[in-house]
Amino acid sequence: MVPSDLEIAQAAELLPIIEIAKRMGLEEDEIELYGKYKCKVNFEDVLKRMKDAPDGKYIDVTAITPTPLGEGKTVTSIGLTQALGEIGKNVILTLREPSMGPVFGIKGGAAGGGYSQVVPMEDLNLHFTGDIHAVGAAHNLLAAMIDTSILLKNPLNIDPLSVSWRRVVDISDRALREIVIGLGGRANGYPRQSGYDITVASEVMAILALANSLRDLRERLGRIVIGYTYDGKPVTAEDLKAAGAMTVLLKEALKPNLIQTLEHQPCLMHCGPFANIAHGNNSVVEDLVALKCGDYVVTESGFGADCGAEKMMNIKVRALGTSPDCVVITATIRALKMHGGAFEARPGKPLDEELVKKENMPALEDGTANLVKMIENMKLFGVPVVVTINKRTTDTDEEIALVKKLAEAAGVVACVPIDVWAKGGKGGTEAAEAVVTACDQPKDFKFLYDINAPIKEKIETIATRIYGADGVDFAPEAEKKIEQYTEAGYDKLPICMAKTHLSLSHDPELKGVPKNFRLPVRDIVPSIGAGFLYPLCGAMRTMPGLPSRPAAVDVDIDESGKTLGLF
Repeated sequence: MVPSDLEIAQAAELLPIIEIAKRMGLEEDEIELYGKYKCKVNFEDVLKRMKDAPDGKYIDVTAITPTPLGEGKTVTSIGLTQALGEIGKNVILTLREPSMGPVFGIKGGAAGGGYSQVVPMEDLNLHFTGDIHAVGAAHNLLAAMIDTSILLKNPLNIDPLSVSWRRVVDISDRALREIVIGLGGRANGYPRQSGYDITVASEVMAILALANSLRDLRERLGRIVIGYTYDGKPVTAEDLKAAGAMTVLLKEALKPNLIQTLEHQPCLMHCGPFANIAHGNNSVVEDLVALKCGDYVVTESGFGADCGAEKMMNIKVRALGTSPDCVVITATIRALKMHGGAFEARPGKPLDEELVKKENMPALEDGTANLVKMIENMKLFGVPVVVTINKRTTDTDEEIALVKKLAEAAGVVACVPIDVWAKGGKGGTEAAEAVVTACDQPKDFKFLYDINAPIKEKIETIATRIYGADGVDFAPEAEKKIEQYTEAGYDKLPICMAKTHLSLSHDPELKGVPKNFRLPVRDIVPSIGAGFLYPLCGAMRTMPGLPSRPAAVDVDIDESGKTLGLF
């Protein structure tokens, strides 16, 4: 019987994190231990000491449009890292921290799977080093200071109806999406409608992920816009005198966390913005450290190449100052057959295994159009592309050959099946060699849009070129915000689209490569501290809900206190 992911992780022999840090080239005073197997990295000291060291090659792993269960993008990222180690490369992995929303929801943990995992698995999937809690505390401190200021004579003249700063919690809780606060009399505040977002959707999380120093973090927090005065002027966290205390709460959280893969490669794991809501990439500071310490750095952008990878190129690259040398697109035969109409995949419901296991070449060929579109999307940025097929035991040689043929016709450097879930690094050496080849090819990186273009033009460019929409329909509220933000000078910021990850479009029911649709933008939220504008597309929500059978029901402890059911 194949052991579970948790059983594999619990049986793993971990090296002391001090040893992993030494392998990475870190000095003893550049790390702060959090127990024996995880630590934080004093990144400013590392970057100062290694400022003249050359940067390693930068590899971004993304995916096709996934099923609700995902297609093994994190497994691919970890397996590719282990495979690069297997062929003798000095490689470092950089990942996002898991949110407890998905951990206890549909997808479960975010530590990889099988023999391509990062460890300690239980720690990183739960409270880890407390970073996400710190983000929630800083965010909610600002929320409390807003309502206190409004109640106590409102010295900043804040219009309560303009306040867009909600509260956050790191659990998927749909009942908190829309609430009324301030009930119970004057002592409890000014009654108004508000709500909760999931913590990883907080602008504070986005700021933490994009800041390049403690001073930059402080300045970005001060620029957060929480609402407007009755005269229409923006009110910031600096105006509320909240940014200093928020920075203090986040000072330790800004330092990247160091753990390890099952095969002992270093893994920096830091920050966790969702890719369908926020910008979907790990922190700038961890990548800056990794690029100085490793010859190859493997990172991951959330969900499909229309989500996190587009935001990597248009948002994170601008903050990081360097672009990927290669993009790896993860695909599975099962998801491609779904896109070809062979079966349905719905959130919270298991896939129909009988339909998944059946060979269906016409559906597979039709569904591979989704992969081809993602390849085209990444080539728009001038970066070489490798496709990996995350193999399952039910995949046939004929199915793999067809996907390989169609991907290569679309212009990838290589399309390679991988078996890293079952074999670890040894199951991905061919892909590792392909990635090394791709990284040595010339790149001609270009942004998708001119940063100085009007807000509407930038949104329309993403919608038409990345999603394949015929155009964009802006709701009256969105039109109002565009006018307001342009007048305030926010029109020179990049765009972070909030849309479903289950389709190239705004509608999760539209699979494959949707045609003849227009993208509805109902509102645009300012994330001025993070440095982007955040259009809400269709029915996209910033607080997920639990499925009818959440992963939490399987999590427990045995008589000895050992964790069970976490995956």
